[in-house]
Amino acid sequence: MARKTLAALGSAVVVAVVATGCGSTSDTGSSSDSSKSSGAGAQVAFANQICGKGSGAKPGYQNTIATLSGGASKLSGAGSTFVAPMLSVWTKDYSEKTKVEVAYQSIGSGGGVQQISAKTVDFGASDTPMKDDELTAAKGGKILHIPLTLGAVVPAYNVKGLKAGLKFDGPTLGKIFTGEIKTWNDPALKALNPGINLPNEPIAVVHRSDGSGTTAVWTDYLTKESPEWVSKLGGSDKSFGKEVAWPTGIGGKGNEGVSGQVNQTEGSIGYVELAYALSQNMNYGQVKNKAGNFIQPCVETVSADTDGLTYPADLRTSLTDGSNKDAYPISGTTYALVYQNQTDKAKAASLVNFLAWVLTTGQDEAESIHYAPLGKDLQGKAYAQLKKITLNGTPLVK
Repeated sequence: MARKTLAALGSAVVVAVVATGCGSTSDTGSSSDSSKSSGAGAQVAFANQICGKGSGAKPGYQNTIATLSGGASKLSGAGSTFVAPMLSVWTKDYSEKTKVEVAYQSIGSGGGVQQISAKTVDFGASDTPMKDDELTAAKGGKILHIPLTLGAVVPAYNVKGLKAGLKFDGPTLGKIFTGEIKTWNDPALKALNPGINLPNEPIAVVHRSDGSGTTAVWTDYLTKESPEWVSKLGGSDKSFGKEVAWPTGIGGKGNEGVSGQVNQTEGSIGYVELAYALSQNMNYGQVKNKAGNFIQPCVETVSADTDGLTYPADLRTSLTDGSNKDAYPISGTTYALVYQNQTDKAKAASLVNFLAWVLTTGQDEAESIHYAPLGKDLQGKAYAQLKKITLNGTPLVK
């Protein structure tokens, strides 16, 4: 994506109504939030039970890594569209503070992996960890995974007469995205949404056309919760990833492309990062979690996904389908992909300085545009990754 377009999208997210109501529910009720109807007679709404009830306090993480001198005035990154609105805010504010320009290309997680592997950018960004074979193929040696923020992937739809809050579960979403469920008034959807006047209208599935971490998060969840999805795709080794062989639907490039297709297509459903849904006033659903509760995506319910989670040493893990009763089940983290051993002194210093700022001061900005800051445990582990970065084998951070 051109930098001008990315900045515009980030600005759109920032000025979106921050007070958009968020809730978690086992019962669909009348809406007290600002989710808007897509037409007269809209019948679905979130019951505001959990979201929006947080303290609103910023994490206030302290940056204890001393600023490295001699840093480059420009950095380049590429990858995840999931995190693009957040990075747009971060890069703008960081540039104003330090005069360091961080140019980020929102090209999808697959593109981010390719570019960092080829050493054409200073850092990549992916919403799913690199696979072992991808790590082995990287030209610059060992790559560190550094979590940056948390976000939700939501089922977004455009159906006349229905607003935000329609209920979904894993098996039903799996059947929709395999094409087995073809209409909005299918018995499975009616069973999940009693009393809702679901139209006898064809479902138009929209999915990503590019290599996507958002797709990996979405298909990770479907693989865990939908046997029909796994079977249709030919097994769990084929039903999860940045790219899958979609059985049905039309493709859109990036979260921007999917949200655009959904907005333009009556009867459609797709999956996008929550910030995109909110910034474009899209209708999106609540999803049944492992505890059996229908959960609305928001900062509080995304943060709940990391409660009690044990992380591997390299931090490559899945956040979907967590066991917390209040956790939204389709959540993920974006990783900065960084070579552990740097060879350019100026770029290395600038990279450590930027990421140290993102993981401390930058976390205070996440909630304002509907991303969740890293919890204390994960933030500490991500921050510790920076201390592993070396310059020609010598640690940069003392």
